[in-house]
Amino acid sequence: MRRRFGRKHAREYLTFVAFVLPNIALIAVFIYRPLISNIYYSMLDWRLGSATAKIVGLANYVNWFTDPGSLEVIRITVIFTIATVGGSMVIGLALALALNQRIPGTAFARSAVFAPYVLSGVGVGMVWLFIFDPTYGALSGILRLLGTSGPDWYLDRNWALVMLIIVYVWKNLGYAAVIYLAGLQSVPNDLLEAAQIDGAGGSKRFFKIVLPLLSPTTFFLLVTIVLNSLQSFDLIRIMTKGGPLDGTKTLIYQVYEEAFVNGRAGYSSTVAIILFVVLLLLTVGQMRYLERRVHYS
Repeated sequence: MRRRFGRKHAREYLTFVAFVLPNIALIAVFIYRPLISNIYYSMLDWRLGSATAKIVGLANYVNWFTDPGSLEVIRITVIFTIATVGGSMVIGLALALALNQRIPGTAFARSAVFAPYVLSGVGVGMVWLFIFDPTYGALSGILRLLGTSGPDWYLDRNWALVMLIIVYVWKNLGYAAVIYLAGLQSVPNDLLEAAQIDGAGGSKRFFKIVLPLLSPTTFFLLVTIVLNSLQSFDLIRIMTKGGPLDGTKTLIYQVYEEAFVNGRAGYSSTVAIILFVVLLLLTVGQMRYLERRVHYS
């Protein structure tokens, strides 16, 4: 009996190893190995394309933390992240509430809202560059018809950041809307009907019933959208290239700029490691503290 029991568990263990081992090997090769290599590169004084490199220890980290420009990069990254995450989630929830109604045309509206999310960031950036163009752009034309003129989106560093935030939110709010829509459709109708019979108004039903039941969805969106926002690169590269006057240079764009514009591959690896640590701390913090406020039932 004991021998049969042992063979059964041995087969289960071998099956487990056969399924899990290839995935662990792929993760080790394509995630952990590049991460370890990047940590090593971050301690080098290495020019891109150079065959030689000098080990400088933590000098790149010291240079980054003592550089006054790093504080500005952090400020822009924080503003961009908060604005895009907040905008995507608030507008996405409002759209989901509208798309959850049983009226004709909602199927087409759902597809239209989600479509920008699957479009290429490069293509979206090119189209919006034309829209914001101060001379020929559609937005400028509309403002001229209204008897006013728009700001200089391309040369003013503050308006350039606003322009990027608008485009990012427009492109990505469909993701939040679709996830919120799925969450709304799982809210029990009998619960809402019972609250309505008890005299609860629309706003009270939303804040006391719907929003708490959406907390797992909100938590999931918060984690994923924060990570995506901090890693947003394509729109910045196409629309502003980090300018004007570094007014739209975020951490992820600094990684690219230091490596492929300034040729400082070692310093670029240092910024990449700092960005990795920021992402890790944010994720762990969200999982540890915000998850306590989530109601799963």
